[in-house]
Amino acid sequence: MKKQGIARRFGATVVNYKAFFAVLVMLIMMLFFNTRFYTAFNILDMLNSASILMIVSFGLTLVILAGAIDLSVGGSLVLGGILTIQALSVMPMWMAILFGSFSGAAIGLINGYIIVYQKTEPLIVTLGTSIVITGVAQQLTDAHPISAEGVDFMMIANGKLFGIIPNLVVIMLVVFVLFYALLRFTQFGRNIYAIGGDYEVAEYSGLDVKKIKAATYVLAGLAAAFAGVLLSSKLNSASSIYGDQTALTVISGIVVGGTSLAGGVGGVGRSLVGLLVFTVMENAMNMLHIDAYVQQIIRGVVIVAILALDSYDRKRKREDV
Repeated sequence: MKKQGIARRFGATVVNYKAFFAVLVMLIMMLFFNTRFYTAFNILDMLNSASILMIVSFGLTLVILAGAIDLSVGGSLVLGGILTIQALSVMPMWMAILFGSFSGAAIGLINGYIIVYQKTEPLIVTLGTSIVITGVAQQLTDAHPISAEGVDFMMIANGKLFGIIPNLVVIMLVVFVLFYALLRFTQFGRNIYAIGGDYEVAEYSGLDVKKIKAATYVLAGLAAAFAGVLLSSKLNSASSIYGDQTALTVISGIVVGGTSLAGGVGGVGRSLVGLLVFTVMENAMNMLHIDAYVQQIIRGVVIVAILALDSYDRKRKREDV
């Protein structure tokens, strides 16, 4: 009985931290192959390549924790980068970055008002918002990539701290700490969990549920647009097509990390690990020279397997009750 109890607790731990164990398994597997996977350059490169999507995920995690969804983050990312590059010619760089970033907050404000205060379906509204933003982006750029002049803007995302650590990784970690502290140590963060856990109970408890839930959309839009600014800095260009797959990729990472689409469970730490699953997997498969089509199949299988494990765990907990 004691051994069964230990095995049960271990199994529950694995399921609860499935994304972390998935990354751990991949790291262990790569020890048996003669590749350059375990080099400082490759480790930093993986973090660098995932940083932009991780920043988007931190903001979107708040929306999902509150029991909603936002498919417009890809559009906010694109528009933030485009507006920043266009604004560089008429205002100082810091002001252009703020202008581009807060365009995402404005989009989030519109989403929050329509969804929360007008009680409309978030999936449909944010999908429509994304389409509108894409059209605006194409109009602003004439559906062609635009480039920034000068190297100062480009060095924001391409520079390295102490000549070693990529700026993007540093910025991502700073944003992570801010969002983690917001959820962990503030009343606002605790209220988000309460709303996602049970909206009606939170409302009857006296929380301003509408304002709090709408605020999550503003923060998600702000994070996505800021990530777009960084992406444009990294590529030294902006385009209306850069965010086409952003929402689905980020949402998959968030859910794989352990944040429930039903709301109230998860956090930005889990989202970070969830995006790491995809990053480490892609890097490992490239190192092993696995065909691109096979990689797509493997990614799909891993996502389905992790979600199936999560579904099984929730079913087991309901049966135990």
